[in-house]
Amino acid sequence: MNDILLKIVPLLLIFIVGYILKKANIFRDADLLLKLVFYVSLPALIILSVSKIKLSAETILLPATAILVIIITFLVSYFIGKMLRLERPSFGTFLIGTMILNLGFLYPFFLAAYGQEGFAKATLFNFGNDLMIFTFIYCLACKYGDNKKDNKAIIKKFILAPPLWALIISLIINFSNSSVPSFLNGFFEILGNTAIPLILLSLGIYFTPKIVKFVPLTAAVIIRMFVGLFLGYFFVRLFGFNGLEKSIVLIASAAPVGFNTITFSSLESLDKEFAAALVSVSILIGIFLAPLLIM
Repeated sequence: MNDILLKIVPLLLIFIVGYILKKANIFRDADLLLKLVFYVSLPALIILSVSKIKLSAETILLPATAILVIIITFLVSYFIGKMLRLERPSFGTFLIGTMILNLGFLYPFFLAAYGQEGFAKATLFNFGNDLMIFTFIYCLACKYGDNKKDNKAIIKKFILAPPLWALIISLIINFSNSSVPSFLNGFFEILGNTAIPLILLSLGIYFTPKIVKFVPLTAAVIIRMFVGLFLGYFFVRLFGFNGLEKSIVLIASAAPVGFNTITFSSLESLDKEFAAALVSVSILIGIFLAPLLIM
């Protein structure tokens, strides 16, 4: 436990540094940092990790589990959201906020506690999450928003996403019993090592805790993180996950609200202030919950 704690404390300190940089007006946003993670660091880490992982029946079930967790969460959120009688834009944000898992927030914790194998399996779990985000969840955002919908643009964005292609390439390497050439291996290691500091600095910069719509916010965070944890436990028992897969499913199912909640709320004219509050408050809880679940 002490070893895990020693690995996690530096992550929290990097997050604090990001928040200090924002408060000191050195950084006002972290869009560039997150773009570097999305286009450079994550693809490198995915190729490096997934290409070496030993695939099994449990591993293949990881993305399916993510999809099932999200679908059941939608049913719970729809029922609770209707009871809260939210305005249409807020209801839309409530739905997508409870469904989008913030695996980017958890990646540094997985890397620190479980190494590249843990990250690789978390990436496979996140494949199911991303598939739902850019299909069903985005369609919900469009349904409850006001803007014109460009379905072709969102499909193109999903198909051309570098992490998706990195996952496909790494799976091809894995299934063909090949390996990444040594000179590229070092290249990917250097790029991949930038992921942890960039993600945590970005989270610190974006962190703006503000209570908006207290009852719906509390309900959404409970559904996303604690109902999510219960669903993770249910599928661990149902599918018989053990060892590292069990840990990944439990922790990932209790992930905070994802950043795409803010992105989709902005694109589709949903409740952006409510979205920002959901992300920030859930991340604050996640800072403490993730290490506890790991330990």
